Amino acid sequence: MTDNPAQHDRPSSRARVRGKRLPAWCLLPAGALLGAVAGGAYGVAKPPQYTATSSVVAVAAGRSDVDCADALGFAQAYGRVAPQLAVLGDAQAKAGVPAATLRESVQVATSPDAPMVSVSATSTSPARAAGMANAVSGALITQAGRTKTATGIRLERLSRALKPVEPSSPSWTLTSLVGASAGGLLGGLALLVRPRRSADEGRGQATVPAPAHAADAHGMLG
Repeated sequence: MTDNPAQHDRPSSRARVRGKRLPAWCLLPAGALLGAVAGGAYGVAKPPQYTATSSVVAVAAGRSDVDCADALGFAQAYGRVAPQLAVLGDAQAKAGVPAATLRESVQVATSPDAPMVSVSATSTSPARAAGMANAVSGALITQAGRTKTATGIRLERLSRALKPVEPSSPSWTLTSLVGASAGGLLGGLALLVRPRRSADEGRGQATVPAPAHAADAHGMLG
């Protein structure tokens, strides 16, 4: 009984396929590389953002019954009032943008220790960012001036917003590093959850009866 060449070629072809497979640990550098490329592309494609900040401070409006605690409390209150339409509506004409744009681009922060309100605006244009911050802080000063007789508190400008010279958004190098970290993490997770071959399956694929053994068995039966 002659040997069948196809029976010899089939196991050898399987062995070559297994030899060409990349090792599983390649998922880590591949994921990190893809993440770095995606993060860098995002950082390059997204326009840079600029942030400008203007500050106002709450002071007594000539009344002797107003102390520092009252000024601090009203500063917190005006910080909550600043994003409302009554203030943004007065600021939109001077800022040159709609009130909806101011609501999306302006952030207001207060201090727990000082009667100060900070108004920050973000835009792709440095001049527009400074203009929006100054317009909202000016409208807030005007709003406080209308009620200073009743509250005994007025707002004064502490610092004007200047045109920023550097963007506040992350650079493409930083987004590349973040993307590489995220890609490496996803590659590690894929490495952990990948299906594994069982020992029984490996032994079953490795055991192939040779033609010589089959011929001997045929002779014994004959």
